[in-house]
Amino acid sequence: MRGAAAATVLGAVSALAAAGGQATAIASARPVPAPHGYRGQLVSVTPLRTLPDKAAVRAELTADGFSATSARYGVRTYRLVYRTVSAKGQPTTASGLLAAPITGARRLPVVSFTHGTEVYRGDAPSMQAHGFEPAPAYTFASAGFVTADPDYLGLGVGPGPHPWMDVPSETTAAADMLRASRTYLTRVGRTLRSQVFVTGFSQGASAALGLGRALQDGAVPGFRLGALAPISGVYDFGGVELPAVLNGELVKLNPDPKMGAKWSVLYGAYTLVAINRVHPFYTSPAKVFRPPYDRTIQHLINSNHTGPQVFRGTPGTLRRLLTPHGFAVLRHPAGGLATELRIDDSVCDWVPTVPTRLYMATRDEQAVNANTQHCQADFAARHLRVPVVNLGTPSYQKSRHLGSNVAGTAAIVRWFSRLAR
Repeated sequence: MRGAAAATVLGAVSALAAAGGQATAIASARPVPAPHGYRGQLVSVTPLRTLPDKAAVRAELTADGFSATSARYGVRTYRLVYRTVSAKGQPTTASGLLAAPITGARRLPVVSFTHGTEVYRGDAPSMQAHGFEPAPAYTFASAGFVTADPDYLGLGVGPGPHPWMDVPSETTAAADMLRASRTYLTRVGRTLRSQVFVTGFSQGASAALGLGRALQDGAVPGFRLGALAPISGVYDFGGVELPAVLNGELVKLNPDPKMGAKWSVLYGAYTLVAINRVHPFYTSPAKVFRPPYDRTIQHLINSNHTGPQVFRGTPGTLRRLLTPHGFAVLRHPAGGLATELRIDDSVCDWVPTVPTRLYMATRDEQAVNANTQHCQADFAARHLRVPVVNLGTPSYQKSRHLGSNVAGTAAIVRWFSRLAR
């Protein structure tokens, strides 16, 4: 949810979509009837913006509230529409933002940035010219990296509702965005290096880990993982984040308790609606949602309503939203919900063989810090020391969570630039 009132609604829980330890097996277990060579095929390319030089980029980033210190080149952006597979393995399309530096270099390094949660398709990166969503792509592109920023399924101009928190489809959408980006750049006489620097924020933090594992496993021929730097992810949704939502921790962490309660409502609603579409675990909304929301919530959360509309269309507290059974379902997940949570919570159950860092903000009011601590511990259990970079208490629209994307992007572009030399 973009805008002064809502910022990125569900930014914390957005971190949920990564291909964790079981991700490759999970993705391959689904039937994928798409023909060979289908995934990543370009459907269309729409030129969006030209920021002709570093001065224009610096002005844009400053206006967006992001650091401009790494800007070196102008930037051109495009909306790519490309072929991919749905959450159930069927052929579909997705869109994404491609940002390329204006430079004479013909062979360019590449960054994959995966964004945080949005409920409205019009707030996806390729649909926004200014602000929080496209700013990271401008940052990395102006530093010299071709930047692939997928909208995910069901956002941007992709069909249907967004399958939020679905690990395999977020991974395939990001992987196929890389394929489509390579195809377009090749057509205009430029090539991409094989090494991919992978980062993402919130929902995109887990999506970044999913893409990282897929690249390391050789799932995208011609590309390999170069470095990994997720920001403020919800890496333990079932064990950390859902309890924080249900037990009022988000209320305590938020400077405005009413806003913290509202985030809990939005996270709870999106969790129940989106996951049930992919892994059904209730048959009637009335089982989990109180009136009148049992009649409205499914339609409200369908990618076609703006953040403010979703904000206004949901109550101020979980007790007004959920039935006793709805609470019980979230406290004791079973069936399809438990299946999705197992996928989500396997996000750090693998061993990256490239430089890896986890970024977070102190007392993140949405992606509670224990998520990052649990991810670090999961890596440590596999004898991998992954440092945590604490960004302190950055603020964007009075949110430390959103501020971590601003501060993390500024730090990561410097790190990736050193590694890419």
